[in-house]
Amino acid sequence: MPRDPLQPDLRLASLAEGMTGLTPAYGTVLAEAASVCLEDQGHGASTGLRVEGDFHAALILHRLTVDAQMRRSHGDPEKATENGACAVAILAVRHLTGLTVLRQSRRGMGFDYWLGPEDGFLFQGAVRLEVSGIRKGGERSIRERVRRKIGQTGRSTGLAPALIAVVEFSGSLLRLVKR
Repeated sequence: MPRDPLQPDLRLASLAEGMTGLTPAYGTVLAEAASVCLEDQGHGASTGLRVEGDFHAALILHRLTVDAQMRRSHGDPEKATENGACAVAILAVRHLTGLTVLRQSRRGMGFDYWLGPEDGFLFQGAVRLEVSGIRKGGERSIRERVRRKIGQTGRSTGLAPALIAVVEFSGSLLRLVKR
C-alpha cells in the first residue's frame, strides 16, 4: 500500500516496548492477536484504519508478519478478536489522545483499562477504556456492541470519564465513543 504522508502510522510491533501498565510481553501478545485477526480478514502488512464516532481519523495500521505458530497460539477466535481489538484500541487512543495504559482494570468493573498521561500522577486525568472486537460484522453489529458497552461502563460511571472502543476487523474500523 503506498504511504500517504497525511495518514499517521500505527505499528502493532510498538506494543512490544510496553507502557506504564502494559508489559512488553503482554503488548506482544496483543499485537500478535491483532495481526492474526487482520490477516484472517485478508488485510496485508499495512492497512488503512478508519476511526469514527466521537473521534475521526484515517490511520495506517501495520501488523506483524503472521506465521503458523502465531495462528496456533491465537487459535481461539473469540479470545484473539478481543485481544486484537485491545491492541488496536490502545494504539489508536494513545495516538488520538496522548493517553497511555496505566493499568488493567479488575474483572467486574465494567471496563478494561485505566488510561492517563504517561508522565502524570497515577489516575490524575484518568479515563476508563472499554474495548470490544468484532471479527466480521456490519454497521448494525457495531452499533449494538457500542450500545451494550456503554451500558456496561455504567457500573463505574462515578470513577472517571470513559471511552468505548469497538474494533471491526473486516472493515478495519474503530468506533470510538466518549461516555
